[in-house]
Formats: sequence, structure tokens, C-alpha cells
Amino acid sequence: MRDQYRSLYDNFRWHVPREFNIADVCCRRWSQETSRIAVHYEDENGRPASYTYAALQSDANRLSNALRHFGVRRGDRVAIVLPQSPETAVAHVAIYQMGAVAMPLSLLFGPDALEYRLQDSEAVVAIVDAAALPAIASIRGHCPALRQLIVVGASGGEGHEWSALLAKASDAFGLVSTAAEEAALLIYTSGTTGPPKGALMPHRALIGNLPGFVASQDWFPQKDDVFWSPADWAWTGGLMDALLPTMYFGFPIIGTRGRFSPERAFELMERYGVTSTFLFPTALKMMMKMSGEPRARYRLKLRSMMSAGEAVGATVFAWCRQSLGITVNEMFGQTEMNYIVGNSHTRWPARPGSMGRPYPGHRVAVIDEGGNEVPAGTIGEVAIHRRDIHGDLDPIFFLEYWRNPTATRNKFTGDWSRTGDLASADENGYLWYQGRADDVFKAAGYRIGPSEIENCLVKHRAVANVAVVPKPDAERGAVVKAFVVLAAGYVSSPALVEELQKHVRGQLAPYEYPKEIEFIAELPMTTTGKVQRRVLRDLEARRAAGADEER
Repeated sequence: MRDQYRSLYDNFRWHVPREFNIADVCCRRWSQETSRIAVHYEDENGRPASYTYAALQSDANRLSNALRHFGVRRGDRVAIVLPQSPETAVAHVAIYQMGAVAMPLSLLFGPDALEYRLQDSEAVVAIVDAAALPAIASIRGHCPALRQLIVVGASGGEGHEWSALLAKASDAFGLVSTAAEEAALLIYTSGTTGPPKGALMPHRALIGNLPGFVASQDWFPQKDDVFWSPADWAWTGGLMDALLPTMYFGFPIIGTRGRFSPERAFELMERYGVTSTFLFPTALKMMMKMSGEPRARYRLKLRSMMSAGEAVGATVFAWCRQSLGITVNEMFGQTEMNYIVGNSHTRWPARPGSMGRPYPGHRVAVIDEGGNEVPAGTIGEVAIHRRDIHGDLDPIFFLEYWRNPTATRNKFTGDWSRTGDLASADENGYLWYQGRADDVFKAAGYRIGPSEIENCLVKHRAVANVAVVPKPDAERGAVVKAFVVLAAGYVSSPALVEELQKHVRGQLAPYEYPKEIEFIAELPMTTTGKVQRRVLRDLEARRAAGADEER
């Protein structure tokens, strides 16, 4: 294969219109073709249904009218607490086309996580799945801005039932003209210190995602392409790397409800003729262990695969090539500036273990503390410049951290936006990941900020102090571990470990609870009283290395 990277990168130019609306390009323009399929959906019992772009647009118009009746105006935040489902796609289209701001929240969130985000964003309406209703109802009184609830499923008299509400609304709604620079999306992301920060995204950010999406999916779309990913549509990975770009091109995406399993993954891909997918390395490891030779058991049409969240690793990379006939394109990005580095093996060689090269349109470099680019082979922080190599503004950037100007300023060194991830670049422009510059880490593909978990644990009467760090894990990359200093009068026990784990699971998301808790007399601290999580991270790394040597 000829390496086409240099030509693709050097000749790429951005074309960002002054007016641009995600709903228009992702649904309205396709709805004129009445038979074009948007979503194939299966619930947890495997019951299938298919929805056209025309049907999504009709329901989105009804929902926009209902939201307008509730007083939702341009710029208002509307929370979406839904799974992968047609209603989720409808909600996003309805909110964008009226100039409001969508705020997706995971069904995995417990009351504390939901309350903080609803309070901080001042969301005026929440569209929630019936499964999330108890958690929402328990904290609604602490969210004064939240005026209305719309419930998908049995509402039990709480809020407005989705189907009944839409049945009463008109299916005619005129698109609100929005600037490409206007806010469309608010996604909360975990950080090193303090509570999660809301990254406010403009409509143009979708345009910024497209080169990476097309390249990482080996030039999507191609004839008869069908997309599927288990990534939650409430997260950047599911929304901006799967749902919205697939809809932008007017192709079908598979939505499913229920827990991921490798058996169901293979069955879904076979049943719907999935050609393109985004799978976390953890999912790929489960699939590898479940079926060594999947093509002997399943009739697969896969032609492209992207993976992100953690390193794929040489073993999984080789298995995908040998057993699936697919070369995985690893990708790197973050909520604030997504899809900035990666691979596209049909256009340039994929190097196992590398994050890839900067995607066309993005000027990415490894920089030092002063914002200076470092030589090849030198470790520094991955950063992306506000302007591309031609001097044009890169549309990928977030607008700001919601009502947090200090954090927004700190994200930048001049025109370089820092990712917080360390890497080195080789002479051919491939980046090689070296770890985080702060204490955020990935576990099973989820971005984990220690602060929110620590704040939850210290609310428990038995906890005097706590530090949360990653513990290396062969399956998930890392698991959440908490070092806990007990309050006076409490002693360590398996029962207390279980109680603390249950405490976190009940307040945050299941993936945030500490899989392991170690009780410790005191935490390592700086002279100014700051917890040195790095000391504990290094301790866990040494322990893991020692365990590997013993095996």
C-alpha cells in the first residue's frame, strides 16, 4: 500500500458555513427520502424495529413543538437521560433544530451525579427513560430550574409520558437558523480536581469530527454501509464517533438496549450486515476470548473498525487481523477536541501501539510546559492548535467550560490546547502514548476523574480521607482503586469494603465504584497538604509489574 498521508494532510482545507445546524444535516435533509432507514433498534429482549429518517423528523418536530410549549427557548439546556434508542436520536434532532442545547446524561448515573449536572447546567427540561425516573425524582427538588420531565416508558404519573405528549403535538416545525459557532451540546467530562466540567460544544464541532470519522472507518460511507457500536450515545464516543456522523451521511445505525456481551455483538453484526464499527479494547478482548475464529461461526461483512479509550495492544491487534480480517484503526481525542489523531490503514500504514498521526485538518504537536514543540522522540504533552497548517480556524474546538472561565483559560497555552496526555512523536509523525499528565485515567474505556469518587466516599461516616488511582488490569487496562484512611472508631473489614462500594454505586455510576479498597494509615501528602496520587499510582504499577514477573 502506498502511504498517502502527506498528500491528504497537506491538501485538506476546511469549509465551514456561517450558518449550520446539526439537526438539518443529520436528519431533515434525509427525511425527504421516505424509505431511507436511520435506526435499526433492538430492545433488551431482542425485539426489533426500524425507523426511517422521515419518521425521526416527524417525531422530532412534534417534540420541538412540545418543548416550545413548555417554554424552552434558544440556548436553554435540555437533559437527555436515555439509552441507545430511536427516542434518543429524536430528542437530539428536536433540541438542535430549535436552537436549544442538548445535555446527554448516562443511564448509569446515580442521584449525586445527576443532581450535580442538572443543577450546574440549569437544565429546564429532562427527557428520561423510565429506568432513570426514581433517581431523577429523588433529586428533582434540589434542581429548581428543572420545570418539566418527559418520560419514555411507564411514568407512574411522574412527568409527561413521551408517546401521549407527541401524539398531541403538531408534526410541522420550522428549522431555527443557527450560526455554526452557536452552542449545541453540553457534555460533562471528569477532571483531575473539583467536580466534572461541562464542555460546551458548537454546531461546527460535528464538521471538525468528520475527517477523523471518515478516515478511521476507512473512508465511510461506502455502498450499503451499516454502523454499530456499543458505545453509549450519552458519551462523546457514542454520540460524536457513532450516532451523529453516521446520520450526517444518511446511513443506518444500530441501536441496542441491554448489557454488552460478545455473543450478542457477533449476532448483531451478522443479523444487520454491519460493515463499520467502533469497539473499545475491553470489548475486543471479550470477543477474542469468546470466539477464537468468529468467521467460522458468523457471516460477517465487517470492513472497518475504530478503537479508542485505551491501547488495543499487539495481541488484540493481531487477532483482529487474523480472525476478523480487519486492521484496527486506533484513534485519540477527548470531549473538548475529539477525533484529532488516529490511523486509517487503507491510506497510511497502521503501526500497532501507536495513537496514529494527526488527522487531516488538525495541527497536532507534542509540546513542553512553555508551549514549544519538542523534537522527535521527546516526551511531552499532546496539544492541538486553534488553526490548521493553512492558518484556518479548526472547527473541532469546544467553546468553553460551562461558566468556568478559569478552567477554559487553563486549557490553553497560547493557541495550543493541552490534552493532558503525554506522548512522543517519531520522525514519520506517529504519536506514541506515554500516560497522563494529571490524575485522570481510563478504565474499560471510561474516563475516570478521581475527585468525584473521592468526594462521594468522604461523605461516608467511616472515611476520613481517600485517594483514588488506577490499578493496572489486563482486561480493562485499569480498574478503580481507593486508598482509604478510616475515621476514628472504625476498623477495616470485608463488610466495610462492601458497604463503601455499595455507597459509591448508589450515588455515581457503576463503572466509578472502586473495584478494590485498601485501608491505609495516612495518605502521601505534599508539604502544602495536597494528596500525592502519583505515589500511589507508582505503587500500584510496581505491584502489577511484580505480579507479572512472578507469573
